[in-house]
Amino acid sequence: MMKTYDVVVIGAGPGGLTAALYASRANLSVMILDRGIYGGQMNNTAEIENYPGFDSILGPDLSEKMYNSSTRFGADFGYGTVESVEDNGDVKVVHTDDGDYEAKVVIIATGSQYKKIGVPGEEELSGRGVSYCAVCDGAFFKDQDVAVIGGGDSAVEEGVYLTQMAKSVTIIHRRDQLRAQKVLQNRAFKNDKIKFVWNADVKEITSENDKVSGVKYVDKETGEEHVVPAKGAFIYVGIQPMTEPFKNLGILDADGWIDTNENMETKVSGIYAIGDVRKKSLRQIALAVGEGGIAGQEAFNYIQTLGDKVSAK
Repeated sequence: MMKTYDVVVIGAGPGGLTAALYASRANLSVMILDRGIYGGQMNNTAEIENYPGFDSILGPDLSEKMYNSSTRFGADFGYGTVESVEDNGDVKVVHTDDGDYEAKVVIIATGSQYKKIGVPGEEELSGRGVSYCAVCDGAFFKDQDVAVIGGGDSAVEEGVYLTQMAKSVTIIHRRDQLRAQKVLQNRAFKNDKIKFVWNADVKEITSENDKVSGVKYVDKETGEEHVVPAKGAFIYVGIQPMTEPFKNLGILDADGWIDTNENMETKVSGIYAIGDVRKKSLRQIALAVGEGGIAGQEAFNYIQTLGDKVSAK
C-alpha cells in the first residue's frame, strides 16, 4: 500500500531534519527519507566548530541531537533510495526502491557529493589512502607525505589543514595557478610544509601493499610522466548535486543544481529544495538549518491554501 503523509522530506542532513521539525511541530504528518543514517555529511566530520551554541561538537553527536529534536513531534524516519518524484498537481508521489509515498509537499534535501577524478586506483584505494575529507582522515597520516589534488578553495584550505599532522603536503593542480580565494592562496604559499605541482594531468593513484604510494601525473607542458610519493591522496576537484531522481520535474539547471526563491520554492508548486542541492556559494550546516526552517513553515502555509490536509496525525 502507498503510505500517505502531509510532507515527505527527502534527505536527513541538517536541512532535512530541521524542515521535518518545523513541519511536524505545525501538526503536519511527516516522513523523512534517507538512503543512509541520519545526519548526512555531519557524520563524516570529526569536529564542528562553527555551529552556534557549541564551541566544538563531534559531527555524529550533532547528528544525533538534531535527529532526536526533529522527531519529537511525531515525524517518522524511513530508509529508502528515492528513484523519482511524480507531480500530480496537488498530490506528489515519491517512488523509492522500497515502496511509494504520497504527499502534498515534497522537500528535497539530498545534498551534494564530491566529484571523482576517474583514474585507476581511485576507487580501489578508497579508504586505503584515498580520501575526500582531510578532517576525517588527516590524523591517519601523521608525519607522512600526502598529496592534495585540486586548486580551488577546498583543496587549498584542506591542504593547509593537513600540515598540522602531515610531514609534507603537495598540492597537484591541472592549471598554472590556483583558483582559491587570495587569502587562502597566501596562507598556503607562506606555509613551508606545502609544495606545488602545476600543469599536472593526474593519470593514476599508485599503490604498494594495497595502500596509496603516490600520485602519477603527466606534465601538460613537457609531456613527461612523474610520480609524487605520498601515503595519502586527498581529492578536491569540485562537488555535484545529488539531484538525478528529480530530472523529470524540470527544476534543475544545466549543472543539476536546483534554483529556488527566498521561500525555498522550486518551479513546481508544493516542491521545495534546501541545503546543498541549491545553487549557492556557501554550503554550511547553519545555512542548511535556516533553509530547513523556512521550508518547513512554508510547507504548512502551502497546505493551508489547499484546504483539507492529506492526512491527520
